[in-house]
Amino acid sequence: MSAALVVAPVVPATAAPGDDSRPVPYRHHVEQATWRAQHAAQLKTLDAREEEEGGEAEEIAERAEQWAEARSAPGIVAPGAYSAAWAQQQSLPRTAGRWREITDLPYNSDDPRYRDIDSNSSGGAGKVTGRITGMAADNAGYVYAGGADGGVWRSRSGGGRWQPISERLPSPSTGDLRLDRKGRLWYATGEANTSATSFVGTGVYVLRDPRHGSFRSRDRVGGTELESTTIRKLRFFGNTVWAATNRGAFTHSLTDLSGPWRAEFVPNPAFLPGGAQAADPNAPYKNIINDFAVDPRDPARVVIAAGWRSGDEYNGFYTRSGGAWQRTELAGLPSGAGDVGTVTFSPSADGSRYYAIEQSPTLLATNPDSALQGFYVSLSGSPFGPWTLGADYHELAESGSALTDPGYMPGVQSWYNQFLQVDPADPNHVYAGLEEVFESTDGGLTWTTPGPYWNFGFDCWSIDPAKQTGDCHQTTHPDQQSVAIGSYHGRRFVVVGNDGGAYRRPVRGAADAAGHATDWVSLNDGTIDILQYYSVGVGRDRRGVAVSGGLQDNGQSILRPGDRVMGSNFGGDGGDTIVDPANGCNIAEEYVYLDVWVTNNCAVNDGSWTRDPALATSYEVAPPDAETGAARFIAPLTMDPRDSRTWIAGGQHVWLQTNGFAIRSGEEWRNLFDLGATHVATAVATSGGYVYAGWCGPCNNQGFTRGIAVGRTDGTGWHQLTLPVDGTVPNRYVSGFDVDRADPRHVVVVINGFSRKWTEGPGAGIGHVFESRDAGEHWTDISGDLPDVPANTVRMVHGGGLAVGTDTGIFYRAPRATRWSVLGRNLPTTTTLQLKVGPDGRTLYAATHGRGIWSYDLAQLRH
Repeated sequence: MSAALVVAPVVPATAAPGDDSRPVPYRHHVEQATWRAQHAAQLKTLDAREEEEGGEAEEIAERAEQWAEARSAPGIVAPGAYSAAWAQQQSLPRTAGRWREITDLPYNSDDPRYRDIDSNSSGGAGKVTGRITGMAADNAGYVYAGGADGGVWRSRSGGGRWQPISERLPSPSTGDLRLDRKGRLWYATGEANTSATSFVGTGVYVLRDPRHGSFRSRDRVGGTELESTTIRKLRFFGNTVWAATNRGAFTHSLTDLSGPWRAEFVPNPAFLPGGAQAADPNAPYKNIINDFAVDPRDPARVVIAAGWRSGDEYNGFYTRSGGAWQRTELAGLPSGAGDVGTVTFSPSADGSRYYAIEQSPTLLATNPDSALQGFYVSLSGSPFGPWTLGADYHELAESGSALTDPGYMPGVQSWYNQFLQVDPADPNHVYAGLEEVFESTDGGLTWTTPGPYWNFGFDCWSIDPAKQTGDCHQTTHPDQQSVAIGSYHGRRFVVVGNDGGAYRRPVRGAADAAGHATDWVSLNDGTIDILQYYSVGVGRDRRGVAVSGGLQDNGQSILRPGDRVMGSNFGGDGGDTIVDPANGCNIAEEYVYLDVWVTNNCAVNDGSWTRDPALATSYEVAPPDAETGAARFIAPLTMDPRDSRTWIAGGQHVWLQTNGFAIRSGEEWRNLFDLGATHVATAVATSGGYVYAGWCGPCNNQGFTRGIAVGRTDGTGWHQLTLPVDGTVPNRYVSGFDVDRADPRHVVVVINGFSRKWTEGPGAGIGHVFESRDAGEHWTDISGDLPDVPANTVRMVHGGGLAVGTDTGIFYRAPRATRWSVLGRNLPTTTTLQLKVGPDGRTLYAATHGRGIWSYDLAQLRH
């Protein structure tokens, strides 16, 4: 973990449930339930692995660790790295031409066209987009939504018809959104839920006229004090704003926005960047602040909730006494270091109630069912109590929850999913978010689940496309992140943000007999494209091209010519993707850990809804490393651009299969090379019989090593390249290759992380782009004036030019040139994880992790 990212080490295992009765569950939570009937033998291995490693709660934690490894190893990253890269980017020239947004259409996760038995379709989430980590709303119908890595969006109509309003800021990562008493919109950058792709920010910005204006760099509050931090919460107490960051608690005047932020409380200052213990591997976990509460009768009495979700001796509640911050007990609220993990507070508007969600590090480490300590209420209205337990996870499971199986019950991800919102008009009416949306109308004594995780397992559910979700009503996407209450034309509403976007219902909504809401409306109308892609694939269709891509928590999207709505034809997380250039309905999609599936008809529903292999629309064809767990969370998968029958996949081993999209079994893969015990592939490429595989292991800061193996598809010539720690190619994460189609010994590699200026670890070196013309025996640094920012993907284009996708933009180097330019205009600042050239050879496609898929016509470079 680095100072530049808030990430999570792998937490203790929580076993995933295995319920044979669920008809079509999300793959990424209880995938064995869908496979058991026809994959019983394989499931013995899968179940054993999940028993050891856990379900989605574990996946999120591991994904977080691996995401940070790519950007930080072999050391920690100094503050300001991303800001400096963005400034470098602004100084570069731009090429001609403009990017075109491809995925600015509604994305229907319940699309009946793709209702395969193993998909998520019919779960009830409806139209979705990417993760929304900040929500704010006023009483005139204005709603503001902050994407995890997609910036801030405005709606004038109570949600929908969105407009981006933060395009001119250097960070699109959202920590929190708040409207103050004057109607100003506060935007805290830096997502702080310690998930996979939580980017740091560049501070806090204030928009004085949010109904009409847009954020600019000059709107930043204070100086550089909060650069390269994450901010979980902003709270307004009196004339002061408090910021809960991963480097302590900060305050600022609400009346004078020009002065610097003041560090109020830093639990362990020696672990801050530049401190005596800054190089400690645990340093990033030592100063996390989660939230604040204040005594409504005395605004000077502030409570700080501090602590890392997995536990630390500093975890707990703090108040100021005698000028110093002291650990304190809050009567009735568990306050020990093992009890206080991630905490969220929410007061009632009249000061008569205080509510809290508390996650327990002890339960996270010991309880396979849930990490939730509970929902609590202070009937005195004071955060000092006395507090009363309103519900624990057992009670929530009995309130209409869809998560009732041991191993995955409400609050199993309570370190990742939390929100609280008290109805301003009723102190006893409160909404709470974990994996699901909960509601209480009696001050937390009893609860219902208006937004269940999904509709699978309920009697009202049906897979029949004619019935959509049967007699069930639309629910929200799982994994709740943010909430706000507003009104439009006098009608009050609650709006929630989660891993699938934004959803709205009346504050006092309708529900069925089970307590499930009957009036949720998806606000993901396609105008807010904050989809988080890992990959993109493009193939010809009868009327043009079909575009596919793998997404964080939103499966696989597919867009075919003439579509007005994108469909989801694979469920769960979507990892790497390959598509047949000649046929866009031949698709291979990775779930996670190299679990590959293939379809030959775009996974179009054939009406059978059966697990009969003879009638299947998708086939599991995972290489053996998927069964043993010897692969990265998002593992590399590719095909030879000159031969779509030749595929390469990377785990601990480099795998080859030559049956292309006709593959039907994981047994068809052949092991080309063992990268070594504890080594796992991070990037693979092949062309003309040559294969290149980048790897790491260990992949974290403690003993980080990396390498590149090279060999041929016929199994000959395999060897590890000599890449000394202090050699030309830095000792950082190998993230992408591209091979010259005309000469397979000519290869370009891109390196993730930051260069030596920002990274303190051994062998960090300099540069991000390296070229070899002798199959990797010798390398030349061609980074030139490319911004010093993590590089993720590279493509040779336009007769010898290079396109490189990074964490802040896409850059181009012309043939025989040495300097770089920003490629085209119109592409928002965001992370690009994969570049692919379309079947026409002239269109470049970019999979961004926060702003959807974009395309660029390379012919524009001639002008």
